[in-house]
Amino acid sequence: MNVNVSVLGAQAKRNAIVARTLKWWDRNRRELAWRASPGETPDPYRVWLSEVLLQQTTAQAATPYYQVFIAKWPTVEDLAAAPHEAVISAFAGLGYYSRARNLHACAKEIARRGGRFPSEEAELRALPGVGAYTAAAIAAIAFGGHAAPVDGNVARILARLLALDEPIAQARSAIAAAARALAPRKRPGDFAQALMDIGATICRPRNPECSACPLSEDCAALRSGAPQAYPRRAAAKARPRRRGAVFLARRTDGAFLARRRPPRGLLASTVELPGTPWTSEGPGGAWLDAAPVAARWLRLPGVVEQVFTHFELTLTVYVALVEGGAPDGCFWVSPDGVGEAGFSNVMRKAVARALRAR
Repeated sequence: MNVNVSVLGAQAKRNAIVARTLKWWDRNRRELAWRASPGETPDPYRVWLSEVLLQQTTAQAATPYYQVFIAKWPTVEDLAAAPHEAVISAFAGLGYYSRARNLHACAKEIARRGGRFPSEEAELRALPGVGAYTAAAIAAIAFGGHAAPVDGNVARILARLLALDEPIAQARSAIAAAARALAPRKRPGDFAQALMDIGATICRPRNPECSACPLSEDCAALRSGAPQAYPRRAAAKARPRRRGAVFLARRTDGAFLARRRPPRGLLASTVELPGTPWTSEGPGGAWLDAAPVAARWLRLPGVVEQVFTHFELTLTVYVALVEGGAPDGCFWVSPDGVGEAGFSNVMRKAVARALRAR
């Protein structure tokens, strides 16, 4: 155990930390759509589904998606039997669309196994799209396994508890060691969810409410007098900027042309407006060459912007009134069906901007 993790002290001290945390959890646990009630056996399918949907987002944002998935596909076999495009459409708006592809692939694998999830971390990690955190979360929450899941909330709590002087990305081994040192053999799932709730409601990135935290008496960051200074922040890297254009070709009845992106790559299988490639080059007259049909295209003022993990995107939007059928690779979408069509967030912004300009 390194010098920081040794702050956790002897087993008796770690047991006391766990006991206070579970006591807090029993009184303050959040009621979440996917969370089993006290005394209820967790459903591995719902635990797995919720953990996939929660990646890179909040419980508030993930809840309506979870409710849609459970309403459409109440069992893992139902999800496995669903058309791929339907799963992508139900996922649209949450981002990181490779998760949707892996979600469907994993459901198919579990259905092939008779609908039963493995209970051990190593077996769970062998499933499509199931990484170290998700495997540990399923093992602990669904099966009561002695596992130590570390998501963003848990990493922040432990970085503060130990007052780590490195950013989280450089301190992962110390954080993982602390998580393993604290993980109890009794109620490991409750302890993991308690830490997640503390991170979401008390040990927030900004303005942590330390007076309400069951970990406060052992928190080295709090003793430093500046808990918000932890975790240490890594130097921000400038994102490259890409540009492009999209075209909303609208019929007189309001329907407009759309197409589906390729099944691999960024925003895979989501629905989009026809448009140009996204490049680092500035606007040019060649953009209109990418229009799906010949028409009198009107360029809207302003742009649509979206920040991705590795770049920032600026889209120019063109609109036109058109006649005739849909060209190859395109199909018509009703304005009333935008929410169900499977558009990504950036395309929803572009569609909304274009429809407001009608």
